[in-house]
Formats: sequence, C-alpha cells, structure tokens
Amino acid sequence: MESKEPLIIQLPKILDKRGNLSFFENSNQIPFEIRRTYWLYDVPGGEIRGSHAFKEQHEFIVALSGSFDIVLNDGKEEKTYSLSRSYYGLYVPNLYWRKIENFSTNSLALIVSDRGFSDKDYIRDFEEFKKLKYDR
Repeated sequence: MESKEPLIIQLPKILDKRGNLSFFENSNQIPFEIRRTYWLYDVPGGEIRGSHAFKEQHEFIVALSGSFDIVLNDGKEEKTYSLSRSYYGLYVPNLYWRKIENFSTNSLALIVSDRGFSDKDYIRDFEEFKKLKYDR
C-alpha cells in the first residue's frame, strides 16, 4: 500500500457494547513502519500547529478525541481534511506542506511517523518547500 498521495485510511473497528476498539499496525493499515509517535493536546482555540513540510518523513494522523482540520498543500493546490472519528486517519506523505487547525475543545491528535525526530528533515519556509518539490 505504498502511496505518494494523501489518503484517508479507515481503521478496523471492533464493535462491543462495552466500548469499541480500533487499531493500526506497522505496514498492515498504514504504509510504513512506525519509528516515532507523538500527540498534540490542549491546543488553545484559534491556534495552528505545523505549518511545515518534511523532506523524507511520512506521517499518519488520527483524531483520538474531538476534531481538527488538516490542510495539505502540494505547492500548487490546497486541500482540507476534517478528522473527527478515531477509526480513520490521514496518511500524509513527505513533501506536503501541512498545518493543523480548528481544534475542538479537548481534541487529541495522535501522529505516528516513519522516522525519528530530525530538525534537518523540516522545511519551514513555504517558498523553499515549493522549490524543493518542483525543482528536483
């Protein structure tokens, strides 16, 4: 399931009257091996997280609680994905400018990636991002 395009992935959902369960596993539901996991929470109203791209890193983002929007830009077009259910998430390949916004109260964004943290992998200037993406 290798993809170079953003993709909403529906996760398994096991229904139970005691409470539902969803999960994802390396390379089974998401198209990479997980190397790092982090989460965003207590984001004040009106704040935006992200506003960067990655040279190499791929991510999978799930709204474990609440809702938020992920705005992806490929350097030419922008598309917004709204996440509000814990049984689906958004696969974000490398070289997509991303920002996360419109966090609801008590939202929790879980992000897994295929790489450990490296500041050198971040692209924090949009013009530099477009040049890197299209001048290869």
